[in-house]
Amino acid sequence: MSPDERTAAPPGAASPEARAPLLVADVGNTNICLGLFVGPTLRHDWRLRTIPDATADELAVSLRGLLAAEGLAFADLEGLAVASVVPALTVTFERLGNRVLGRAPLCVGPGIRTGIAIRLDDPREVGADRFVNAVAAHDRVRGGCIVVDLGTAATFDCIAPDGAYLGGAIAPGLDTAANALFTRAAKLFRVEIRKPKNAVGKNTVHSLQSGIYFGYVALVDGLVERLRAELGFPARVLATGGLAGLIAEGSATIDEVDEHLTLTGLRLLWERNK
Repeated sequence: MSPDERTAAPPGAASPEARAPLLVADVGNTNICLGLFVGPTLRHDWRLRTIPDATADELAVSLRGLLAAEGLAFADLEGLAVASVVPALTVTFERLGNRVLGRAPLCVGPGIRTGIAIRLDDPREVGADRFVNAVAAHDRVRGGCIVVDLGTAATFDCIAPDGAYLGGAIAPGLDTAANALFTRAAKLFRVEIRKPKNAVGKNTVHSLQSGIYFGYVALVDGLVERLRAELGFPARVLATGGLAGLIAEGSATIDEVDEHLTLTGLRLLWERNK
């Protein structure tokens, strides 16, 4: 349970149970991660496969079924907040919001209120998911931090003690790198990605698992150490994304795993823009 979930409502505020649910969507290149918040509490989360050419009607059918399983309908929602790195689906979610909610969703991008500064050459280049992670991480840590998001791409985002977004690094995701190896090396084959007992593999399967897993852990730790050295201030490292827990098992630099960090950031941005 996150600190937000343990925080009682202030005197005079509506209890979480009295608030209408908020639906948030983190639209990635591989999956769409959905969360249903009631106040600060994440009540349910789901994962859909990303289909870039899905129509608003197709998305509506999927979402309507998920909500119905929880006894809810679109009319029960307070709103919809979206962070998307798939431009076609950004437009589709906008159409969906207008059609089923009667109003546009909050789509993370230029012009929204964030509460943090973006110290980049061109702030418009920041991916929506990276920015949302920065908002959530600083709200959680209340100090300098680095967010490692392990998805289709591995992103490393640096946040100053005052909450400003400073930039970071982007590398291929673990699955992305492994798939490239399997498809381009004729005599190698797909293996389960897992933490092996030993780095020295005694057969092809164990050798592949060692190289993929320990090699990726070394990538994460190496980049985090370089970023920390350049930042010059203490930075707590939060990991999120589908493989965050697995990589954290072998990492010497990851301090904490929060698989719902991006969803929490979307909820925070919704609150700041209501």
